[in-house]
Amino acid sequence: MIAYIKAISYYLPPNKLTNAELSVLFPEWGIEKIANKIGVDTRHIAADNEFASDMAIAAAQKLFAEHNISPADINFILYCTQSPDYFLPTTACIIQDKLGIPVKAGALDFNLGCSGYVYGLALAKGLIAAGIATNILLLTSETYSKFIHPKDKGNRTIFGDAAAATLISTNGFAAIGHFELGTDGKGAENLIVKQGAIRHPEKSADTIHDGYGNEQSPGNLHMDGPEIFAFTSTEVPVLITEILKKNGVSKADIGQFILHQANRYMLEHLRKKMDIAPENFYIYMADVGNTVSSSVPIALYEAMKEKQTGPQAKWLLAGFGVGYSWAGTVIAFI
Repeated sequence: MIAYIKAISYYLPPNKLTNAELSVLFPEWGIEKIANKIGVDTRHIAADNEFASDMAIAAAQKLFAEHNISPADINFILYCTQSPDYFLPTTACIIQDKLGIPVKAGALDFNLGCSGYVYGLALAKGLIAAGIATNILLLTSETYSKFIHPKDKGNRTIFGDAAAATLISTNGFAAIGHFELGTDGKGAENLIVKQGAIRHPEKSADTIHDGYGNEQSPGNLHMDGPEIFAFTSTEVPVLITEILKKNGVSKADIGQFILHQANRYMLEHLRKKMDIAPENFYIYMADVGNTVSSSVPIALYEAMKEKQTGPQAKWLLAGFGVGYSWAGTVIAFI
């Protein structure tokens, strides 16, 4: 059975962090420098008492309202986050109750970052193909801002908080194609929050200077930018080639390439390396930042407002990052 994307909505927390505010905190980083290098002008930041599940619920409620969807029609919840409410219970179970989704619905969390949305599409497609579910609510929600050291200018300029909600069903506006997935856990240390979970439960107050003017501690988000860039530069072009091959299409057949919105510099590097025309390579991060697992659905939502999506148009979706983990597919509009 074919699985389709039927509807998408997303939620941004009201609080904003602008380049002007960051340039006051970090005078060596001017407003234009941040905008030109990172490609972000504004990021939305979750309030102290606002958590990833709250944002996921808000995104789902927007989806229901904007697309006239009833919670009663949902029979599975897939919730992607790396900032769950608790170690247990499963946050998807809490979300089911708060959204009024039937108790006969399945629900599970999965922990992935920048590849999470595409992995979620793969899981949803498998549930539909197996006859397990017919209307799957895929939620991605992340509050990386709560992991970032206040003096870590690099990560504070990049990341924003957001949530997205997607309905995957047996009918919809775009058929989900074949997937290419990959994992390389050797890169785990290069993008990590080392303390606070079971292996290292106690958070240290020790401050680490990373050599690039950023302060971090082992309980905060650590990202080795050069290593992440090297991984991305090597693996993503191979990923794109394999996605095209698995779906039996060429680069010329793809109307829009929508990749994880890491930062503008990295995206432009990838675009040029893969020889993709700017008009076929969609970037949407200036007003939201890098929203981790929500970056692909947010960009997809905005691209559909701007670009042609006639019958048989094909777009490529790809996510990559923390893990290391990567994933991609092609969607075909009907």
